[in-house]
Amino acid sequence: MKKLLLILPLFIINGCLMGPNYKRPVQDLPDAADNQADIKPYIKPDWWTMFQDPVLNSLVAEALKNNKDLQSAFATVEEAQSQFKITKADSMPVVNLNLQNTLGNVTKTGLVIPGSVETYLAEPTISWELDIWGKQRRLNESAKAQYFATKAAKDLTRLTLTANVVNAYFLLLTLDAQLDIAKSTVAADKEIVRVYKNRYKAGLISELDLRRIQADAESVLASQKDLERHAWEAQSALAVLVGKTPREIVEAKIPRGKKLNEIILIPNIPEGIPSNVLEKRPDVLEAEEQLISSNAQIGAAKASYFPDISLTAGAGYASESLAELFDTGIWSLAGAVVQPIFEGGKIKMQNKKAKAEYKGSLAVYEKTVENAFKDVYDSLNANRITREVYAATLRQTQDMKRSYEITKNQHEAGLIDTINLLDVKRNLLQSQMSLVSARYNELSAVVSLSKALGGGWDEKSFLNK
Repeated sequence: MKKLLLILPLFIINGCLMGPNYKRPVQDLPDAADNQADIKPYIKPDWWTMFQDPVLNSLVAEALKNNKDLQSAFATVEEAQSQFKITKADSMPVVNLNLQNTLGNVTKTGLVIPGSVETYLAEPTISWELDIWGKQRRLNESAKAQYFATKAAKDLTRLTLTANVVNAYFLLLTLDAQLDIAKSTVAADKEIVRVYKNRYKAGLISELDLRRIQADAESVLASQKDLERHAWEAQSALAVLVGKTPREIVEAKIPRGKKLNEIILIPNIPEGIPSNVLEKRPDVLEAEEQLISSNAQIGAAKASYFPDISLTAGAGYASESLAELFDTGIWSLAGAVVQPIFEGGKIKMQNKKAKAEYKGSLAVYEKTVENAFKDVYDSLNANRITREVYAATLRQTQDMKRSYEITKNQHEAGLIDTINLLDVKRNLLQSQMSLVSARYNELSAVVSLSKALGGGWDEKSFLNK
């Protein structure tokens, strides 16, 4: 029996393996760019530290600890891992122990002594199914791929979360900067309105000019209040992302570190898509693992056409002491073959279903790869163009400041009317607000590029595949 137990695993391992072995689909990809050193800051696990803001770092750390979506993703990984282990256990032998005890009589020198001997019967049984056709191995392969797919999905949730936190923080700093501009303008407008009221009382200007000045001041004040509303909304949204409690969302104020124009902006990277980096994007990894799982299911479905062979080995020995149970034993081996004959086309449909699922997974994988290259291509261009836009907007703002100074002097000298002054003033305010937005777009483009390159992916997650 021991020899049989040693031979059977070898037979199982060397059995047939139904279905196709997985091969990564070939796609028409662009040549990889030789810029690996330039993209390192964008893809390291803590990529957000490139901005060198300690408050931002602490907010991201808090989100990684408390965010409910990420906690749910971790739970899904644990569930998939358990399912994988359950599937593996299905291919292992099952050991059962049947215990019985009886109270017997002993005859001695013609006398019957009732209930004087207690006899124990223990029979361990070992049963397992031979994986000759590789069905269980394919199921294990599929479950393992599903497990790694959930790990990739978790990494994708992590990447999306960190990108959202960083963008939300930058948006809050943007609104702070725009509020500073609006408040400064409102304060200046109050003084201007006061001066114009005095001039109107002195008969130096018309009521029309006074009304225009007052209306412009009220317009800026309304913009300030609207910015305050957006700032509160941005703060509460960020509080939810980092996992604040309902009380903290209502009562707490999100801390700020650096001002928007103080955030470090690392040098732009050369154009060109590093193809091998995209293989580690969480969404690409997830799609490929799903494809591997679907491919394995084809083999498991094909194996259903072939018979299942189950073996059961049993041993039993009666003794007066359980301590002597396994000293000696009597073994027997039994086998059972179950051959599918007719199941109303069920097996055929299972095979068809498995192939259809593979085709669907293949389409998702190819589409995911296509989107990955599109994301990087768009992000590289955005990273470059937003910097050019900021530089142009900065020059525009500087020109508008000078233009307003000249226009103000001309108005004081009576060379131009009030409406021209207000037009230039509004343009200056709009240019200042646009400059802040352009700065946000620069920083947001860096975040998008990090996300597009798969920044923050956990290499350790896939080392033990």
